[in-house]
Amino acid sequence: MLLTLSRIIAAHLAVLALVISTPLAAHPHVWVSVETTLVYDNGRISGFQNSWTFDDAYTSMAIEGLDANGDGKYSRDELTELAQVNIDGLKEFDYFTYPKLNDEALALGAPRDYWLEHQDGILTLHFFLPLAEPVLAAAPGFTFQVFDPTYFIAFDLAEKDPIKLAAGAPPECHIDIGVPKADTAEAEKLGEAFFQQFGGDIGIGLAKTVSVKCSSS
Repeated sequence: MLLTLSRIIAAHLAVLALVISTPLAAHPHVWVSVETTLVYDNGRISGFQNSWTFDDAYTSMAIEGLDANGDGKYSRDELTELAQVNIDGLKEFDYFTYPKLNDEALALGAPRDYWLEHQDGILTLHFFLPLAEPVLAAAPGFTFQVFDPTYFIAFDLAEKDPIKLAAGAPPECHIDIGVPKADTAEAEKLGEAFFQQFGGDIGIGLAKTVSVKCSSS
């Protein structure tokens, strides 16, 4: 049985009502380090080229039994089915990706070019996630966040150069990463308050906001 993100979250959601009704503090069970390159096409932002690196505990469970040839390595081919079921499962959760233009939510298209890589004992999911409708490259107010509203999965931006602009980005544009007002224990308390009062949306209180800002010509 493949251990997928969707299977993990489904198990979590099955007990969510019980957790909401108790004073238990929410905490993540899977950790993901996010690297994203904004892709440009014909003067527009067309989508997100993502690399999501999972923690070693999730990796160990997910790859169990997938070394088909017994060579101690996990090839791209051996991980193909796991990549597919993970991508299929992520659809239900909007790929945990929330782009906006001037605070209006933007729709996403179907991901493509997805594959899993196993390196140095950890899994990384690579995939391109398109916007349903591309956005003008220098349009003001373009932002996005990557988070799990329930905080069952903890997404965080990679420590080094987590967000990049691909070739084709206007030279006057740059990335700005906004952190929560208190990116520490205070933020976690805020998240738990969201959870206890509203039954979810912890992640939004902890998520960093990525903005594309372009200077006027």
